[in-house]
Amino acid sequence: MNKKINVSTIIIAVSSVAVISLLIWGGSKNKTSAPAVDQHGHPLAAKISAMPLNELVNKPAPDFALADKDGRIYSLNELRGKNIILFFNEGLMCYPACWNQIVALAKDERFKNTDTVVLSVVVDPPAEWQKAVKQMPELAEATVVFDKDAATSKQFGMLTTASSMHYGSLPGHTFVLIDKERIIKHIFDDPNMSIHNDPLVAELSKI
Repeated sequence: MNKKINVSTIIIAVSSVAVISLLIWGGSKNKTSAPAVDQHGHPLAAKISAMPLNELVNKPAPDFALADKDGRIYSLNELRGKNIILFFNEGLMCYPACWNQIVALAKDERFKNTDTVVLSVVVDPPAEWQKAVKQMPELAEATVVFDKDAATSKQFGMLTTASSMHYGSLPGHTFVLIDKERIIKHIFDDPNMSIHNDPLVAELSKI
């Protein structure tokens, strides 16, 4: 009698486990997975391979055309004959490190000559960036250009740097120096997000 009871108990237990497993599997199959986002609500990009930045040095810069808040376009073709410093950064969310660097570049007299153009590249919409300018008015002195959908950042391999806090979707804190012939001469990615003016001046003196 006890043997029959034990067999019945085992059968019931196994059946229960099977039913529960089927319900869980069915629920997970029918559930629509939500897109992954970071803590700021930005969609996380699919995993992409990092481009070794040093492979870009001494090669032609990718073409770009970026507009400032007034709609003026700064393109690689238009700027031929000038040295170009591009500071790729996260923009609005990167306070205070990126903001301080943008201001430092704008205020540095060593970059204020007819041979050099400094562009701080942010991924924010122009209207959103004005929140930063309101909080730190010195930012208005900088030439800030807007990289819609981070397209130019992606071209330059800026979405997969060590400094990127949103790997694969946003740039971090990276400097690119392009010479007058549109050749990349210097790239520096800084996870510490420090001011990089002096090294940039040193690199400019070499070209």
